[in-house]
Amino acid sequence: MRMYIKIILILIVGICSSWVATVLAQETLWKELNIEVVRLVQEGKYTDAVKVAKRSLEIAKETFGPDHMKVAVSLNNLATLYRIQGKHTEAESFYHQALSIKEQALGPDHPKVATSLNNLAGLYRAQGKYAEAEPLYERALRIRKKALEPDHPDLGESLNNLGLLYKIQGKYAEAESLYKQALAIWEKAFGPDDLNVATVLENMGELYRKIGKENEAEKLEARARRIRSHLKVSPPQ
Repeated sequence: MRMYIKIILILIVGICSSWVATVLAQETLWKELNIEVVRLVQEGKYTDAVKVAKRSLEIAKETFGPDHMKVAVSLNNLATLYRIQGKHTEAESFYHQALSIKEQALGPDHPKVATSLNNLAGLYRAQGKYAEAEPLYERALRIRKKALEPDHPDLGESLNNLGLLYKIQGKYAEAESLYKQALAIWEKAFGPDDLNVATVLENMGELYRKIGKENEAEKLEARARRIRSHLKVSPPQ
């Protein structure tokens, strides 16, 4: 009887070890595919990147289950690829799926949920769907204010993004306040000559030109140009 039990235990251990090895191998493959996606995007090979990202998603679902965080990562990658290509319907679907998984796995107030909200809001803003983008940006900001330190760079990102939206909507006073907060956070986090600082300076400059503050706008834009010149990075078109 003891020998029989020993044999059963050996078999169970062997099966578990084999399963663990398979999962680890699949996880390694998943990571390698994600690295390949980044390389293809850098080379501008978006169609090939989508194919690899789809394979990454398949492996994540098969290995970890449909509600695993790795599935959310793969969904987000696919959504971003479709967004780059202007395929907004597909991007929206995958961003929503990634958001749903994160909310279920982490809870509604986790910083990673805020990241998905930010991505989805950015997609809506790019399409001119400002009414849909606004509550998502605002919720992302609330989450980050609650979950992160007051000088965390991600909080600066939310402030800047919501400021962009408010500027588009003509909410200039609100936008200015958010930009100033983002600028203070990014200067503290990255230093005064960082690319993020240049970005928010340019956003503030554009805002000031809209409200007739030409002198203030020129000062901010001149500083942004100096930063970009030093970093040898051109402003986005």
